[in-house]
Amino acid sequence: MLILVRHAMPAYDRHVPPDRWPLSPSGRAAARRLPLPTDALFAASDEVKAWQTLEHAGAVTLDPRFREALRNERWDGPYRELRRSYVEGSAHPGWESHAAVAARFDDGVVDLLVRSGSRPLVIASHGMAMTVWLQSRGCVTEPGAFWAALRFPDAIAVDLDARTATVLDYPH
Repeated sequence: MLILVRHAMPAYDRHVPPDRWPLSPSGRAAARRLPLPTDALFAASDEVKAWQTLEHAGAVTLDPRFREALRNERWDGPYRELRRSYVEGSAHPGWESHAAVAARFDDGVVDLLVRSGSRPLVIASHGMAMTVWLQSRGCVTEPGAFWAALRFPDAIAVDLDARTATVLDYPH
């Protein structure tokens, strides 16, 4: 079993790089409501908001392969429009290629699926990176709509054989 988790809501601070944003108090509370298996191998991007989303559930392996798509992005720019067009396939100057994101994410998933053995694998990551990877694996056919519908946090059950990604229902 593979469950991807989009991180919970961080505490934004324009003076701190986004990879160092911690969870907000409401984000921490929301993370504790996620429907996570107790016997899982937990892994996360090494960005603070990602591993903090899972830390309440047990030990978390930090893995930079699950980081968000690398990009040059203005704080005050049209970030939602840029991000949606990126997951839909647009190549923005200064942004990591879709192929690079999918390849590093896939390397991490394949590695950790082996390491998890018969236990579930739960990976906390970021909306764009997860969406790009899921599309590369044929699990998402409308990446823009999928990405736009993701909540902070969200849990997605992935079946790689069936090529499905199902957002889990739980009380937010």
